[in-house]
Amino acid sequence: MLEILDLAKRYGPVVALDGTTFTARPGRIVGFLGPNGAGKTTTMRCVFGLARPDRGEVRWKGAVVDRDARLRFGYMPEQRGLYPRMRVAEQLSYFAQQHGMPATVANAAAMRWLERMGLDDRAKSKLEELSHGNQQRVQLATALVHDPELLILDEPFSGLDPIGIATMTDVVRERSAAGVGVVFSSHQLDLVEDVCEDVVIIAHGRIVAAGGIDELRAASGRQHLEVEVVGSAGAWLDGDGELIVLERAGDRVKLLVDRSADLDALLARARQAGEVRTFAYQPPKLSELFMEAVAPVAAEEPTR
Repeated sequence: MLEILDLAKRYGPVVALDGTTFTARPGRIVGFLGPNGAGKTTTMRCVFGLARPDRGEVRWKGAVVDRDARLRFGYMPEQRGLYPRMRVAEQLSYFAQQHGMPATVANAAAMRWLERMGLDDRAKSKLEELSHGNQQRVQLATALVHDPELLILDEPFSGLDPIGIATMTDVVRERSAAGVGVVFSSHQLDLVEDVCEDVVIIAHGRIVAAGGIDELRAASGRQHLEVEVVGSAGAWLDGDGELIVLERAGDRVKLLVDRSADLDALLARARQAGEVRTFAYQPPKLSELFMEAVAPVAAEEPTR
């Protein structure tokens, strides 16, 4: 299990991390989410020793992470770091050997992962000869070629077409099913909701929400209701400043209401306006949970 424990990091006056704490369990896919500048990349850099925290520590299987532990990790950084003029298969083999694989084993692993990524016919191509999407696939293969126990991906879906996204998603799920812990950041919350089992949300260097997506839905301080009153076009809500209307579509409206709201009174009001065809709870989307989690700190002065 990966444990991020009370990490703090400043760059001069800029606070990057402020007591960041969360865990990532083996075989689970964790979405690490936050606004730009929230501290996601700094956290990942601390895991890999690329940044040294001012306070706190990173633990793997109960021990403080060291060089030997990091050899068992796979990392796909947001700023891609491959060699454009190096042949693809040679590049994968090189990185596998950097993680301790013997050359013959590394060569075989490189070809196996190129085949899995649908790039075995480009093994002898230079990286710069590949499309952006195929370069992304090579970058992911580089993070996987040494068979890591933990996989950390920073914006892995950036710039990919739907086929590339499907390939990436399948590979991530396969690794998770094999017991590999996966942590990835992404601004594409629909993909995170589809792929991830757990979510960690960071804002201003602090964790503001963490847990399974269903747990976060249950803990939400507000309810999402879908109400349809025939022939009303939603006019029965006009002038009500307490209800938040998220969406209007003909007679159907989607509302955001506090959990303490009197739903019986709201239903009675809807019935006065006409025939109520729909009055149903709608589980909030991850994007809505995200906005609810970061809203309390959104007005704070940016610190990074």
